[in-house]
Parts: sequence; structure tokens; C-alpha cells
Amino acid sequence: MADSTSQPVQALVGAVAERTGAAGFGLGIGRFLSRLSGADYLSLAALFAAWTSALLILDGAPNWGILVMFVAFLFDKLDGYYARTYGEPSPFGRQVDSFIDIFTYLVPAALIYHVALAPHLAVSAVVGFVIVCFGGLRLVRHNDEGFQSADNTSYYRGTTVVHTNVVVVANYLLVVLVTGWTGPLATVPIVLSCPLMVSEYRTFKTVWGHLLVGIFGAIVGTVCLLLALGVL
Repeated sequence: MADSTSQPVQALVGAVAERTGAAGFGLGIGRFLSRLSGADYLSLAALFAAWTSALLILDGAPNWGILVMFVAFLFDKLDGYYARTYGEPSPFGRQVDSFIDIFTYLVPAALIYHVALAPHLAVSAVVGFVIVCFGGLRLVRHNDEGFQSADNTSYYRGTTVVHTNVVVVANYLLVVLVTGWTGPLATVPIVLSCPLMVSEYRTFKTVWGHLLVGIFGAIVGTVCLLLALGVL
């Protein structure tokens, strides 16, 4: 983790913790919170948005839930930018980021399937487990191995939790907008995509890849907004 002088938010939290007794009301809370960097607090903002998204989905408003989920995505991207700007990411920060990725990408995907696509509770239990299980293992492996490199380009081993989320959201929109595409049919590509997260497939980090995800997000966000407003 970078020195606190290069981490504005971390420095602020550390100063507050020191002023209030650095032990966090005698329980050591402030001392722990002072370990969190600005990037970690952006990750926590992503967690709050992801939890709000989950509540909206469970409350029967999946379109609004997806829109708020995109807010969580934005904060997830901002934490990496912040870490690169103010210092190298730390192992502790990567653990925080991976923990929150479960709620940002995997939990909403499982809940969208449960609320809008699952033909039966038992099927939803299995598919949700597959999404969270393989996604969680994928995050654990990345924490253990880090990025790989080929031809001077970094890559993830296996597809990412973002890819799995995209598959679920795309199938949700197909069910809503395309006659004949049903929840049982959507189950097949969703389940098949999950084991790919722990495969040997190389997912390269490229500008084009991020651009495509951004375009997909803009299109999906627009469609979900129109659906939520009753225009579509």
C-alpha cells in the first residue's frame, strides 16, 4: 500500500482516527479503517451500490437494479484508477476488491436469473450456486496467481466475472424483448459460461476490450431505462 501522504483519503481517515483516539472508541476500529486506502473506500462505494442493486432486483425492479448495478461497476473501475494514480495496488487492496466483486458482479447476476429467468426455485438454486461458486473460485485464483503476460500484454486466466454478468444480463434482455427466448433456454448459455471462469482461456486486458464493455453497458443501460420507464 502506498504511503499515506500519497493517498488523500487514507491520510484523512488516518488523521480522524488519530484525533478520535486511533483505537476507534477503544475497540481498534479506527486503526483498522486507517489501513484502507482511497481505492478501498471507492470499492466500498461499489459495494453499497451493488447491495442497493440486489434489493431492487429482489423487489421486482430488475431494470432499475441493473442500472444501479452499473453504478457499482463504475466505482469498481474508479478504485483501480485511484490506486494507479496514487500508488501501486497492495495485496490487501486486491483482497478487498475481490471480496466486493462477488457482490458487484456475481450476486446481481444470480439474482437477475432467480427473479426474471428461473423456471423453478430448484433450478435457480443450482444456477445461482454455479454462478457464485465458479466466480468466487475465479477471484480466488486471480488473487493467488495475479495477471499473466504474453506478447507484453497482461491477461486473466479464464473469463472474468464481468463476462458472466454480461451473459446473464444479455439473456435477460433477450427474454424480455425477443419472442420465443425463454428462461429455460437462457439457462443453457448461462450455465455453460460459468466453468470458463476457471479455464485456461486467456482474457487479454486491452483498450478495445474495455471499449466494447463500455459500449455494451451504454446500450443495455439505455434499454433498461426505457423498460423501467415503460417506453419499451
